[in-house]
Amino acid sequence: MSIPRVQPLQPPYAAEVQAAFERVMPPGMPPLKLFRSMAHNPRVLQRMIAGGLLDRGSIELRQRELLILRATALCGAEYEWGVHVAGFAGKAGFSPQQIADTCNTPIDPALWSPAEQALLALADGLHAQAQVDDGLWLRLEQHFSTEQLIECLLLVGFYHAVSFVVNSLRVEHEAHAPRFPA
Repeated sequence: MSIPRVQPLQPPYAAEVQAAFERVMPPGMPPLKLFRSMAHNPRVLQRMIAGGLLDRGSIELRQRELLILRATALCGAEYEWGVHVAGFAGKAGFSPQQIADTCNTPIDPALWSPAEQALLALADGLHAQAQVDDGLWLRLEQHFSTEQLIECLLLVGFYHAVSFVVNSLRVEHEAHAPRFPA
């Protein structure tokens, strides 16, 4: 196990940091170690929360979380993958097999609808080539509007950035979050 490079802040928090935590965390739940680590730079914490895309967007919760799980798995960001499995996988209706499959290369297409297969291919393509080829774009357009596709692109990119942060800071796992499947 690696030692965190930045220790998460401990309470009491500065007023602006506490306000940011209250905006992003459910009532009564302590702030995640990632947010407490980012709070060493309150401006960046504020920007991260503002750009998080966890609000009600143009795509469904299940689609959003599928992109996040795949992007973070591809980046080896076990911390962020586990936080999203713990927080959203049940609400998104993923089976245990589907959750595990987000970490597999290749994925098992029998576990996913055609639209979900296209999203997984999107995350894979962006991760590998930092772009979407024409064939995949046409496939995506069969299932998603332009508005939705723009959201999907930014979502994958945002969670690549989050993955870079959690991996580089070596954010310690949350006790309630699962680890990657063996």
